[in-house]
Amino acid sequence: MNPLAYATRFDRLRTEPTWRLLSANLAPDVLGLLRYLLYDGERTVSGPTLLARLTTELDLLRTQGRDLAGDARYYLRDWVTQGWLERRLPEGGDEELYELSAPGLQALRIIASLDQQREAATESRLSLVMSQLQRLSRATETDPMVRLEQLYEERRRIDAEIDAVASGEVSVLDPKRALADLREILNLARDLSEDFQRVRDRFTALYQNFRERIIQEDGQRGKVLAEVFDGVDVIAQTEEGQAFHAFWSLLIDPEQSALLEASIDALSRRDFASTLPRDERLFLSRMTRTLLERAGSVNDKQTGFARSLRSFVQSHEYKEQRRLTRLLQSTKADGLAVRAMLRPENPVGYTLQLSSATFRSLGQWKLHVPVQGIVPGELEEGEASTIELEDIAAAVQESDIDFRALADNVRQVLDHASQVSIGGLLAQFPATQGLGTVVGYLALGVRHGVVVRDQSEAVGWEVGDRTVCASIPMVYFVSERKDEVHG
Repeated sequence: MNPLAYATRFDRLRTEPTWRLLSANLAPDVLGLLRYLLYDGERTVSGPTLLARLTTELDLLRTQGRDLAGDARYYLRDWVTQGWLERRLPEGGDEELYELSAPGLQALRIIASLDQQREAATESRLSLVMSQLQRLSRATETDPMVRLEQLYEERRRIDAEIDAVASGEVSVLDPKRALADLREILNLARDLSEDFQRVRDRFTALYQNFRERIIQEDGQRGKVLAEVFDGVDVIAQTEEGQAFHAFWSLLIDPEQSALLEASIDALSRRDFASTLPRDERLFLSRMTRTLLERAGSVNDKQTGFARSLRSFVQSHEYKEQRRLTRLLQSTKADGLAVRAMLRPENPVGYTLQLSSATFRSLGQWKLHVPVQGIVPGELEEGEASTIELEDIAAAVQESDIDFRALADNVRQVLDHASQVSIGGLLAQFPATQGLGTVVGYLALGVRHGVVVRDQSEAVGWEVGDRTVCASIPMVYFVSERKDEVHG
């Protein structure tokens, strides 16, 4: 490839999420937050938990002078949009889960490789390469004589080692070399465990591709459609599916799994293993469980995709999807045919009434925190105040409704009228107790008046220098029941 070809290829890579993350203005802060929140500890976190933790960490970073203007919700939405985080709702779950996407993991691995200090060439790495090449050479040898000679040579080496051990000569690997070998193995296992995210993304793409092919294939003779009808797991038959199946079968094999656990336990007790950093010792002790959890997630996803494809075909849902696809294509063709005659900005003579409902996400709501309203400090003892009798009478008048005075007002009006409403009473007698007067008239009306259902009355009363208005049920006091009205 010439420089132009490389430059063109790298231009395309600059649009990928991994490159965008590494070149972002806030890349150090974003990478640090992603690693701390979704890599060092839990790899999958619920939405509310992640939001609370991110809010706390953003506040701490701002106190250290870091320029992070947005809130936690903004950054979560942005990271999902940029492709650095994945958000999903598990089947049967009620909370969204967040985890690093494959590009996000790749960016963290690139930064980790820059941060690691190791020699460019070590005996451990060379030995690993040589042993793997020798194993591959033996496994692919087709000449029986050469293969037989290799087996004899291996048997002579094993017999010699048996004789040496039997005579008490045990050759032990140098601790420094053993430590280097172990770290190479841990790096390889860590890379392997983090590749599962990319495998799952690939299965997702395959699933979507197979659904599209089923919809786009004409008639009942489509290859994918026929295979799914026959019960074939088309995803498992792909190259990626077969490679993962071989890995999964080896990982869950009881004999191989037992050997792996025994080797990990033995290495964990070696003296040189104690010199590993804490995170590497923890990864070594949990290696089998980590591989099973992450590979199991991919296996569940693949199984779910296969089940979904079978349901999609056997329920004949694909026929409806095909019909909708044809309708959309036909509509698009009709639109293209008339686009020269009818422009989007031309009036069509029809007014579409939009809904007045406002839709908001539940994620925008914030829970009330009672502690935030508590003012710190101790209670102070206040000075006693003097209260006059006139003040007590005024307080009682404001809080207690004077039903006797209200009843006298009603009887006084009914002496000269056959009926009167609460609005009429307020027009003749001021509401000395404000809303309490109105409530008092309503209470008297319910007991001694006539309540007109489904009708209301607008009333008003003076409060200081302003007028307060309200709509109350329509209530009449009648002269026939004047004597019943009492306080």
